[in-house]
Amino acid sequence: MSSPIHVEESRTYPVALERAYERTAPADLTRLMSRRYLVLPPLKDVRDQTPGTWGSQVGASRTLATTDGGTMREELVATEPPHRFAYELTGITGPMKPLVARVEGEWRFEPAGGGTTVTWAWTLHPTSALTAPVVGLVARMWHGYARQALAELEPIIVG
Repeated sequence: MSSPIHVEESRTYPVALERAYERTAPADLTRLMSRRYLVLPPLKDVRDQTPGTWGSQVGASRTLATTDGGTMREELVATEPPHRFAYELTGITGPMKPLVARVEGEWRFEPAGGGTTVTWAWTLHPTSALTAPVVGLVARMWHGYARQALAELEPIIVG
C-alpha cells in the first residue's frame, strides 16, 4: 500500500455552529454534488440508506452512485454534534476501483466570528504505490469538486 493522501476545503457561512451541523449532516448529497469537476462525476443517486436522519447514528450506511457508473458504500463512523461527523467510503466500483481502496471523509464545524467555518476533508488510500501518482492528481481535482459542493451547501444552511 501507498501513503494516504489528505485533502480538505473550507468555507465560512453566516450561521450558528448548531445550525450549520444540523443542516449539513442530512443534506441531499445529489444536490451538493450535482456537477462534474474535471474527471470527478456528479452523484446520481443515494440508495439503501439506513432509516433515520443521516448523521445521527454511528453505523448508519448508504450506497452512493455516480453518473459514471461507479458506486461506493458510505458508513458513518463518528458523530460529535455540533462539531464533526466522519464516514468511510468502501466497496468502491467503477473507474475509481483500481485507484482507491477506501476513503475516510469528515465534515468539521468551527465557530468563526459571527458564523461557522465548515470543512470537508478526504483521506484517500491508493490501492498501490503504482496508482498513488494518479490518486494524487484526483486529489488535486477534488479541491474544485469540494468548492462546488460547499457553494451548493450555502442555500441549504443559510436559507
